[in-house]
Amino acid sequence: MVLSVCPNPSIDTYAWLQSFEIGQSNRIDRLDEFPGGKGVHVAMALKELGNPVSLFANWAGNNGEWIKNAPQLSNVQILGNQLKGNNRKCYTFRSTDKALDNTELLEPGPEMTTGEWNQFLLEFQVAVQASDLVCLSGSWPKGAPENAYLQLLEICNKEGRKAILDCSGIQLENALKTTFFGLHINEHEALSTFGTKDHMEIRNQLRNRVSLIAITKGKEGLFLHTDEQSVHANVVINEVKSTVGSGDCLTAGIANAVFKGMSLQEIAKYGVACGAANCLNEDLGILKLKDVNQLLPKVKLT
Repeated sequence: MVLSVCPNPSIDTYAWLQSFEIGQSNRIDRLDEFPGGKGVHVAMALKELGNPVSLFANWAGNNGEWIKNAPQLSNVQILGNQLKGNNRKCYTFRSTDKALDNTELLEPGPEMTTGEWNQFLLEFQVAVQASDLVCLSGSWPKGAPENAYLQLLEICNKEGRKAILDCSGIQLENALKTTFFGLHINEHEALSTFGTKDHMEIRNQLRNRVSLIAITKGKEGLFLHTDEQSVHANVVINEVKSTVGSGDCLTAGIANAVFKGMSLQEIAKYGVACGAANCLNEDLGILKLKDVNQLLPKVKLT
């Protein structure tokens, strides 16, 4: 089993409107809703790739029930905490007005008490024991400790489980106080955390602390490192319909290949093929297996 952890799930919403007038009533023409949050995207992609997956999250209110029951998460084992309030909605506005198109509006979501955090830890430890690989992705609800991911990684280490982390900010800074298996960051997170976008310099800073380092640089592709090897992987696609969730799908592609015991080269190929496959689909954060299989032979490795 692969365990995907999503501390702060959401309903990702495309909202179409012609324009936005400040101080006036604005009417949305159409809504499309998808289960979201980084760890949710990872779980959906892993399921599509044929892996047994469980999704561990903080669930709240009617939005939480909607996410859990979304057809895209069928055959995914749902686990986790129940919080008061409601899981957030994240809006992406689509418009012919270029200044408005792809503008995002993010709700705050539920808050987490100390008691709920302690319950999260207890349930997470049980879930880890039933898993072979753990993916930790995204932001946390208000009230969660700033070293939340550090504590989860320490549980994974204690249980002898590989963990792949995808986060930023203070959570990442604290997580790097321990050793763990895998890290995925983009170039902006690299600069913020390490003061450089140079992937080789970051590799040297993380040597003997993180076994597998994935650094993505948009159209430049993926730079994947271990202490002994480095691989660059990229694939060219002709049309981009949506980039929302592409980084999460790349994380899922890496996790899929690690879970199946593939080589570093195959891990890199699956990573970029899955990230690119998401871009071919209008649905937010959702890839299709047929697109991944068509892209894999086109991936160029160095």
